[in-house]
Amino acid sequence: MRTEIEKVVGEIEQVLNLLRRHLDWDTAEARLDDFNARTENPEFWADPEKAREVMQQRDQLAAQVKTVRDLEAAIRDNSELIEMGDAEGDADVVKEAEAALIEALKEARSAQVETLLSGEADSNDAYLEIHAGAGGTESQDWANMLLRMYTRWAERRKFKVETLEIHDGEEAGIKSATIKISGHNAYGWMKTESGVHRLVRISPYDSAARRHTSFSSAWIYPVVDDAIDIEINDSDLKVDTYRASGAGGQHVNTTDSAIRITHVPSGIIVACQAERSQHKNRATAMAMLKARLYEAELQKREEAANAEAASKSDIGWGHQIRSYVLQPYQMVKDLRTSVETSNTGAVLDGDLDQFMEASLAARVGGYADSVEDAD
Repeated sequence: MRTEIEKVVGEIEQVLNLLRRHLDWDTAEARLDDFNARTENPEFWADPEKAREVMQQRDQLAAQVKTVRDLEAAIRDNSELIEMGDAEGDADVVKEAEAALIEALKEARSAQVETLLSGEADSNDAYLEIHAGAGGTESQDWANMLLRMYTRWAERRKFKVETLEIHDGEEAGIKSATIKISGHNAYGWMKTESGVHRLVRISPYDSAARRHTSFSSAWIYPVVDDAIDIEINDSDLKVDTYRASGAGGQHVNTTDSAIRITHVPSGIIVACQAERSQHKNRATAMAMLKARLYEAELQKREEAANAEAASKSDIGWGHQIRSYVLQPYQMVKDLRTSVETSNTGAVLDGDLDQFMEASLAARVGGYADSVEDAD
């Protein structure tokens, strides 16, 4: 087997050892069998909330066990194919098996990052807010592209995406949007994506076909569950109602059902127009406000614990985390980790894992260079 592929296999095996230790592999399968037995009990769903919690634990463990088994099979099967291809002089078989091992290494590194997601709220669902920067139609179109990018990323991971609030631009794109992304470790994966995103391209809205630079921001914060108690005084709130806006049809309400809540002491503003019921929109907006306040507290704790860490992100309008250049060349580069790729189409279609993995690894003190794209 070629030296470079031996290194790939060796790194996958290192990750497998880490995953097995993380899972306590000797008991993992027995624990999974126990979960399965509990879910088959006729009385299991008598307590729906407890049942949901158990099912989440069961699904998480099942996915982790499957990852270990799949990586083991990838090493075994493709190593055998390489040996067979070398013996028979079949270069195509060897090339295909080597490519499969490189893909397996990418999956292994992704699984390894999952073991880093042990923060207080990492396992929670996430809210994502996107805001267009100055620049009118250009930035509003870019904000819409960001919304699509993150939605596609979530769909790739089979996360559920729910639109809570959206304000369309005058000519194209969006002024702002809030979505909820539900899935295991959704917040943990997305928490380093907060910041300003910069786009450079030939404007489709400029008749002179000039190059434009646009800015939009993304803000991620965790959905707060019932186990986390956030106290909010009614006297600190300013509540406004307004008529929901949208693309038309079922998205347009004829009553002032949309809710905007301002938390006066912090200046935090949240809004929801997803439901036709003002009461439901208010409940969702309050949940979003609690999440924002909780995220602010998490940030304070992290800043206090890592005051000297140069890699700590300053989440603000002036802080750019990633640059997307479509003209005069193709390049997406993370300005914190220096991870970059020329496959801009894939990134804008939701291929963000390499950037998220790098920033998460850097956040805990180390980053291994990504495997170069096979293409």
